[in-house]
Amino acid sequence: MSRILQVSTLALAATLLSPIAFAESAKSKVVAASDIKWGYLNPLRGDKSPGAADLWGNRTTDTATGMLVRFNKGFESPPHIHNITYKGIVIEGQMHNDDPNAEKMWMPPGSYWTQPAGEDHTTAANAETNLIYLEIDSGPYLVKPSEEKFDNGERPLNLHKDNIVWLNDTNLVDIQAPHVEATFVWGSPAEMNGSMLKLPAGYEGKISTKASEFRAVVIAGALEYTSEEQPTKLNLSAGSYVESSGIFSHEVANTGSTDAIIYIRTNGKYHVK
Repeated sequence: MSRILQVSTLALAATLLSPIAFAESAKSKVVAASDIKWGYLNPLRGDKSPGAADLWGNRTTDTATGMLVRFNKGFESPPHIHNITYKGIVIEGQMHNDDPNAEKMWMPPGSYWTQPAGEDHTTAANAETNLIYLEIDSGPYLVKPSEEKFDNGERPLNLHKDNIVWLNDTNLVDIQAPHVEATFVWGSPAEMNGSMLKLPAGYEGKISTKASEFRAVVIAGALEYTSEEQPTKLNLSAGSYVESSGIFSHEVANTGSTDAIIYIRTNGKYHVK
């Protein structure tokens, strides 16, 4: 084979393989809320079921999963249990999740709750539009009748947004940006954990991480997002999703007039500057 033909063949091979190589080396993923593809939480019920969309994982298999679930105004489930424990964060509307006999406590956006496996409960929605982020550590996510209830030793938690305690750069060494606040909602900072970040209007900076798993969901507000793999500015509204693996910096700017809140699931520390 001539040298010219050999070089041309290698160049062609590099051209053909480069998209695959890029895909394999990519360390991040970004999904804007406007690009999310929706289905039903219970497909057999059709439009009577809450809408659902997996942001990561697969809620029908034995794996951890993060999903969005939306409810129509006036939705109220019959009493039921789940086979697994889940965590929920209100993104939009007013949600209630409690014992079937409990009075309604409507939780606004930014509120957080946990629902233990086997615990009998109902879920209700009260606003015109209602949206939550729901997360499980294993699946599949199933709904079962109250008659099968059991006590797994966990206890439910309803944390109204007004009862959340936020810490800032004077309390947390990993928060180095003024007026940025954070709160841990589950787990340990040295292991898998969940936290929320509050970025004030006008904030522009970086969230840096070395974690092998970093997943972030916009809970409130809107952000402009860029990274080394997303050089074009992308607008991320509530419900949008970002993930990364390994050493990575997420550049975000809050161009709105209100605080932006991000929920973060990670197995390592992150730094905000």
